[in-house]
Amino acid sequence: MTGQHSPRPSRRERPAKPALTRDGIIETAVALMRAEGLQRVTMRRLAQELDTGPASLYVYVRNTAELHAAVLDDLLGAVDLTPVGASGDWRDRLVRVLTSYTHVLFEHPGLARSALVARPSGARYLDLLDALLALLGEGGVPGERAAWAVDLLLQFATSTAAEHAPGEKGPADAEGEWAALAAALRGASGERHPHVAALGAELLSGPGEARLDWGFQVLINGVLYTPRPGTPDAP
Repeated sequence: MTGQHSPRPSRRERPAKPALTRDGIIETAVALMRAEGLQRVTMRRLAQELDTGPASLYVYVRNTAELHAAVLDDLLGAVDLTPVGASGDWRDRLVRVLTSYTHVLFEHPGLARSALVARPSGARYLDLLDALLALLGEGGVPGERAAWAVDLLLQFATSTAAEHAPGEKGPADAEGEWAALAAALRGASGERHPHVAALGAELLSGPGEARLDWGFQVLINGVLYTPRPGTPDAP
């Protein structure tokens, strides 16, 4: 009795791979970031996940920087924009939107640092900008001043999230650096650094949420009373 071998399946019989789309690529990149971290979201690694070659992805995404910006834009869908249509003081509602944005970055530490240089341009980023401009306009901030203010407010929120993101060596390394800074401030010489010595404890005081809220309020108040250069109300 002779053995019979099953014929090797033809390539034509294999199920066809789903067609690549920009939305599908970004969706896969977001899933990869959640599973492996942003540092693993490269064109080569993404191509492996999609069972294709890196060259195929460049048709839809120009480079890794644009890919990371698109991932950020996708995650901005989690920012709570409901305060725009709520009641209450416009400043408080503006801070709520900005705090929600900051918390989204807190949840993805690697993305927080990338967001300092990323240039998202998708619909969700425009939703966020429109919400901030609406609230600033409600507060009577002139349009040209509000246009610069949103950049300043988002920079503060993004840098705050990036500052608290763990470094490449991990959370333990970040905690060690913070402990070293705290020890240096508390042990500052009263002769060489008298002001630091006098306020060392204050430099470290306050919960993070309170400092974040205060920072937003300082910026908003500054926007209200600081005309933009070259405008009619500038001194």
